[in-house]
This record gives sequence, C-alpha cells and structure tokens, in this order.
Amino acid sequence: MRKLIVLAAAAGVLFAILVLPNHPGTMKWSALNRFPIELPVILLAMIAIGRRWGVPLFLAAVLVTATFLKLADYGMFTAYNRTFNPILDAFLIESGIGLLGDSIGKPLAYLSVAGTILFLTFLYVIILKSLHVWAGVQLTKSLRSFAVVGVIACGGWAVADAGHHLGYWKFEKSPPGTAWTSRLAYKRALEMKATAADLVQFNLDAQKDIYASADNLLDRLRGQDVILIYIESYGRASFDNTLYAPTHVGTLSDASDAIAGAGFATKSGWLESPTAGGQSWLAHGTLSSGLWTSDNGRYNAMLASGHKSLFHIAQEAGFRTAAIMPAITVSWPESSMMGFEQVLPAADIPYKGDSFNWVTMPDQFTLATYSDLIGDDPRADFIQIALITSHAPWVPIPDVISWDDVGDGTIFNEMAARGPTPRELWKDRDAVREAYRKAVDYSLQVTFEHIARLGDSAPLVIVVGDHQAAGFVAGSDNRDVPVHMIGPPDVISMIDRWGWTDGLIPDPGLAVRRMDTFRNDFIAAFTTPVALAEVRE
Repeated sequence: MRKLIVLAAAAGVLFAILVLPNHPGTMKWSALNRFPIELPVILLAMIAIGRRWGVPLFLAAVLVTATFLKLADYGMFTAYNRTFNPILDAFLIESGIGLLGDSIGKPLAYLSVAGTILFLTFLYVIILKSLHVWAGVQLTKSLRSFAVVGVIACGGWAVADAGHHLGYWKFEKSPPGTAWTSRLAYKRALEMKATAADLVQFNLDAQKDIYASADNLLDRLRGQDVILIYIESYGRASFDNTLYAPTHVGTLSDASDAIAGAGFATKSGWLESPTAGGQSWLAHGTLSSGLWTSDNGRYNAMLASGHKSLFHIAQEAGFRTAAIMPAITVSWPESSMMGFEQVLPAADIPYKGDSFNWVTMPDQFTLATYSDLIGDDPRADFIQIALITSHAPWVPIPDVISWDDVGDGTIFNEMAARGPTPRELWKDRDAVREAYRKAVDYSLQVTFEHIARLGDSAPLVIVVGDHQAAGFVAGSDNRDVPVHMIGPPDVISMIDRWGWTDGLIPDPGLAVRRMDTFRNDFIAAFTTPVALAEVRE
C-alpha cells in the first residue's frame, strides 16, 4: 500500500507540472480537469527504460524548462499581453528585477530572485525523484515489453492530439486528453526559429528607405520648433474603459478649450503601438524609425542598421535635436544611434526633490525645466520628451501645482512621501486601477497646461501614448494609443488629408494607423511636393 501511495504521489507531481496553465485567464482549478497525454508516456517510459542513459535527468530538465516557460508566459501575459520569447525577452529579467527593487526594495527583490532559483532547483529535485520512483518499478521482461508498446501507443496519441490542434491535420473531434505542454514547447521552438528568420528579413527591410539619401526634407517646417511628448501608459483605455473615460475625456475636453484659447489648432488620431504594458522604447523606436520594432531583437537590429530615424532626418534638415529622458538612470549608449545631439537622462536634470518610487521626478518638473536645460541655439528645435509619472507602480501621485512654484523640485517632497507603498497598493487590483486613473490624469493635465503656456512660441507639438497599460489595468488587449498634433493653424492644416479629428478627443471610429507609418507620413506632410517629387524620381 505504501508503495502505491508513493507511486500515486509521484504521478501527481508530474500531473501538476503538465497541467500548469501559462495564462492568467486559465489559472483556475478547472485546469485540473485536463488529462495530460504526456503523463502515461513519461510513466511508461520510466518503467520501460528505468534510469538508463540518464533519461530521468534529461526529462526532469525538460519539465523544469517547460514550467519556467509557463511561468514566464504568465508574467508576460500579465505585463505585456503576449508570450515569452527566450531569444528576445531574456534581457527583461534584469529590467524586471530592477523595477521590482524600486517597488519593494532591493533586499526583497534579491530575495525574490534567490527564491525563484531555489524553487526551480527544488522543483527539479522533486521531479527527478518522482521519475526515479516510477523508474524503480520492478517488472518482468515481458511486462516491460508491454510498457514499451504503451509508450509507442501513448506517444502516437499525443502526436495525434498535437497535430490536430496545431493544424497539421484535422479529426472530426479532438482526441481525448491533451498534449498541450508538448504543443507549447514545440510552438516555442518554432517561434524561436521564426524569430531568427524574422531578424534576417528585418535587417534587409531596414536597408530599404526612400528617404535615405533625400534632400530638403521637412522644408515646410523651416524655423518651426517641434516637440514630441510621450505620455507613459496612455492608451485607448482612457477613452473606452468606463473606469477612466469620464476623468480623462473630461480633462482632455477642458484642455482643448485652453489650447484653442492659446491660438493653437489641434487634430487627434489613433496609432497601433507595437507593445503593451511596458517596453516603451519599442514604441519610441517604431515611431521615429518607421520600422516595426515590436521586440528587442528588432529594436537592436534597427539601431545597428544605420536606418535614419525622424531625428536623423530633422538634424539633416537643420534642426537641433535633443531627448529629455527622466526615466534613464543608467548608461544609454544606443542613444548615439538615434539621431539625438543632446541627451538629458535623470542625472542631468537638476531635480532636488525626492523620487516617487520608480519615478525619478514628476512630469511637471520635467516640463517646467527642459527648455532651460537644453540652452539657446539659433536652430529650431526637434526634441523628444518621455514623461514618466504615469509609469507603474502609479504611487504616489503628485499634485498639479502652480508652475511658478516648481523651483528645484523640493516642493514635491511631501507628496513623494505619501502612502500607500507599491507593495500595499498592488495587493488590491481595484486600487491599482484607481491609481492608474489618477496618474494618467495628472500627466494629461500638466502636459496640456504646459502646451497652452507655449502659445507665444507657437511650436508644433506631438503628444502620443507609448502603449496601453497591462491588460488587467487597461481592461482589454487593444494596443491602440491616441496621438495629438497641436500647433499654429496653418501648420496643422498640413495634415488635413490624414482625416484626423479636430480637438483632443479622436473619433472612436477613426481608422487606426500602425505606429511605424508615422515617420513617413510626417515627412510627406511637412515636405513640399517639389522635394518629394525629387525623392520619388
């Protein structure tokens, strides 16, 4: 009886590993209702082969790897609404540890990492012991032969199920049971192969650029300052989700009136971001390069390709280019390949106040000080500002204060000390959504107040969301983000053919353009037909 209990327990461990879901939506007790076809294959293989040729060691490693992939998928679906790609996403582990350290403290973050490693090690040992239990089953030679036949039969059953669900063949009904863990591993292998091929094709596409050797681009903007402002985690949820729309649309409506009063015209549309939940640099790279940098592999390939970004084009057109990046707290060598003459990371922005957890400084401080920091230049400006107050963990949230009181930033210290802590906030998803609502609204308020204050200098301002928030916050997997063009009426009239909506609230039925189309559309809109004709010849 004791031996049967041990065998059942060992089989139960393997069962739990095989049925473990990889998506938040399927992480339910109902997952236990699935029968993994791989289970009899593994158990019968252990009976037939025993511990020969290191098979248990290999199988344990495979099962731990599959478990890691499932857990990584779970985290990626939660944060970015997509699966984990080992080739492209390994670097996110380091970034995630850094964000975790800023949220709960470095000691706890390091303990979490150590705990994860210990968990996977412990899991490997448990799986190996479970395999050894079944490998130790003593049977006669003829019965072991039956086990071999069982392995072949169940293996065929698993292949039939996998092929059916992967579309290699179709049965009238799905075979009983599921080999979905095997399908997951197989699909991930195919994805990695496709990723490698995709990067090769991407490099070829990056070399094709109709504007690569063109002259006189952006000549319709000669002498016109251009400011590109990214609002972190500002997506379509601000318009579609009833948790946020009343607040954010109301703020935008008020801002529209203030901006019109400052003499600006405004048009708004929709762009599809290449990312969701995070990895803002993918959106930045896509918009400025005109290439779909939907993952870190493509992003790095874009940087290495020599493909001209919008900032390279602007620099050649006689603009002074700069990037104000309060989220950059470490070395950023790739900025030298993006067309920026001047880069101001957090360390070069003279904020003397306390940080807001991960957020180094409030958006209002960034907007109040950047023009003094980049200094005077006889050339017109073409600059990028990446705001960060609306970046997770969305706590604490500063108040909007008088612009004359911003000073060196120490006025924000009391606000930076407010609770709750990120660790406390993130225990309650409703509280997280409420904090997100307030954080985005703060960023919208200070951004458009700042733009209204620029009325006398009359720049062309592009305000765009980089991506939607994580799915559980946004309430959908939609990747649309709003984009607003604000400037003198004669300048804004140059994009009339885009069909965008007047004001700051884009029509929900307006066609959505992919973010990689913006670069070429922008160049075409602000370059005279004569110069464009030379490009096309």
